[in-house]
Amino acid sequence: MITSHQNGGPGYVTEDPMGPENGTEGPGSGAKLQQRERAVDFPPGDRVVGTVSSMVQGSRCSAQMERMQQYQEELRRKREEDANKGKHEIDLNASLRLKKLAQNPAKTGIDNPTFEAPEAGKETKDGSPLRLKKFGFTPNLYRKLEDLLEALRRVQSCLVDTQSQADVALVLGMLHKEDFQNAFTIHSAVTQQMQPRGSPPLPLTAQAQGLCLEVQYILQSSQHKEGVELSNLLTTPHLQALIQAHDRVAEQELEPDPEESVIQYMGETVKLVRLEKAGDMPLGATVRNEMDSVVVSRVVKGGTAERSGLLAEGDEILQINGVPVRGKNVNEVHDLLTEMHGTLTFLLIPSSQKKTPPHRETVMHVRAYFNYDPSDDPYVPCRELGLSFRKGDILHIISQDDPNWWQAYREGDENNQPLAGLVPGKSFQQQREAMKKTIVDRNPDSPGKLWCSKKNKKQRKKTIYNPNYSAHDILTYDEMALYHQPANRKRPIALIGPPNSGQDELRRRLLSIQPDRFATAVPHTTRSPRIHEKNGREYHFVNRLAFETDDAAGKFIESGEYDRNLYGTSSDSVRQVINSGRICLLCLHTKSLRVLWSSNLKPYVIFLAPPSQERLRTLLAKDGKNPKPEELKELMEKAWEMEQAYGHLFDTAIVNSEPETAFHELLRLIDKLDTEPQWVPSSWLC
Repeated sequence: MITSHQNGGPGYVTEDPMGPENGTEGPGSGAKLQQRERAVDFPPGDRVVGTVSSMVQGSRCSAQMERMQQYQEELRRKREEDANKGKHEIDLNASLRLKKLAQNPAKTGIDNPTFEAPEAGKETKDGSPLRLKKFGFTPNLYRKLEDLLEALRRVQSCLVDTQSQADVALVLGMLHKEDFQNAFTIHSAVTQQMQPRGSPPLPLTAQAQGLCLEVQYILQSSQHKEGVELSNLLTTPHLQALIQAHDRVAEQELEPDPEESVIQYMGETVKLVRLEKAGDMPLGATVRNEMDSVVVSRVVKGGTAERSGLLAEGDEILQINGVPVRGKNVNEVHDLLTEMHGTLTFLLIPSSQKKTPPHRETVMHVRAYFNYDPSDDPYVPCRELGLSFRKGDILHIISQDDPNWWQAYREGDENNQPLAGLVPGKSFQQQREAMKKTIVDRNPDSPGKLWCSKKNKKQRKKTIYNPNYSAHDILTYDEMALYHQPANRKRPIALIGPPNSGQDELRRRLLSIQPDRFATAVPHTTRSPRIHEKNGREYHFVNRLAFETDDAAGKFIESGEYDRNLYGTSSDSVRQVINSGRICLLCLHTKSLRVLWSSNLKPYVIFLAPPSQERLRTLLAKDGKNPKPEELKELMEKAWEMEQAYGHLFDTAIVNSEPETAFHELLRLIDKLDTEPQWVPSSWLC
């Protein structure tokens, strides 16, 4: 049992991480479980799921007043420091450049008409001289200064104390002075001249060396001259030194400049941490409540907190920018940090847990074998950071520090997803799926009473209690790696589908159009050869004992008996086609997929899914077939069962609603194997 503080209330709630029990209402009954963690800030534009307190207009005005008071204090301290320093004099000897300029004779300049005296008689709205046009302001600069003046006037109208109003009036007067407007014009002109040059672009990654090694691994089996040339180029010492230097500079550019100091506070040794919160870079941390304390619960990969290494799980936050947070709930802390920008100063009590030294973690690539939606999962610790994915998606697991909740990116979303997302860990997912399969639905008339009992009637009939059920039998993730097929060793293409799905027609069409590129494996049989048949061409003719011996040894991908004769396709026959440089086409039963998958042939499996019943009826009618409605329904159910039982072995699927379109799509997928690397089980590359 886990005891956790509610995120919006004063009480406590006791939860079971594996499901509700003892009559407690579960998610299926509509009860909303409170989140145990809350992200301190969230990337702009993303949807936040959970309870978020809205800021009313009065609180915004109060926050503005507090920021104005802090700004006044900073101005007052600055004036006192300037007064103590005396007059601002430039020490020419402090800089060699200034000293050298001072030794040069003075030069006579020319009059610039831009800075002539203003025309008399023209004034602004508040009575001050109108000098903008005369000082050479462009319309854009004119609008910028007018917007600034208007903003200051609005701030002045919101202030209630005379001192603050006097300060704003002082700033307004400074903006209308001739010296300021001269300096503003010069600054704008210089900025405009320097703008076309641009600044050096920021690095996109600090892991160029890892990317270089990954490209080298992909190219190691390439036979193309461009691939060989690129591989040789990437292994040269000069380029490797350049990439290494790039990563060192990129680490300094991408990471903020953190500050950390240890001080005494209320008799305790605390840590003072300063982090820079950029507009597009979230902090990447979650917090939880432990009694009245606010504790860092998780440091998310990709955020400022993780890059700095200054925040750790278990650190208690006492203050943020001088604002005490002890006693606040996590929603209030979230709202507080949402309003803060720039430098954030955290006063922390360091975690008592022993910290492990930082190390570079290896990214694990996995393929998901189930659908996941964090909004439907009541046990995700922080729903805001939950990462949704579909069956078959590739996930890049970058942290397994929490074995129950991994941190990951979804393939293709790395650049659009600043923070890593939370996905269920493999063991955790296996355990709760095993529990769902072993629970007996004692109340079938009340669906949804338990979250894990949401299943249709057909599934309920199959639900039986099995205490020996192994969680390892449940498919969750499979570790994957990128593989680029060599030019002389093509991957065999396995076409899978229910009866009348069209795989035989597609195979025959490929063989007839490109016979030099595609071929079929020569099968084995125990029947006697006919007159026109030659051993090794139409069949491999063997006796029954030899066939059964090879079958028992696992040499056949598929085998069966017809008319008291044995037939089968061996892995050696497929390998002969591969060694010849051609693509082996196979039409297999789904039961043969496991044997083919466990071989070292690296097959590319394509599932041919049937279209709708009406469309399938039309296609079969063109071939002179007139199936009954129950036969069509049975075929559709067969396709669904195949996908449910063997879908994790499919690389892709084609809906055969139009034979011509399906053929061109099949050809496109086969051609793509020559140009793009594919994700395959990492065990295939061992």
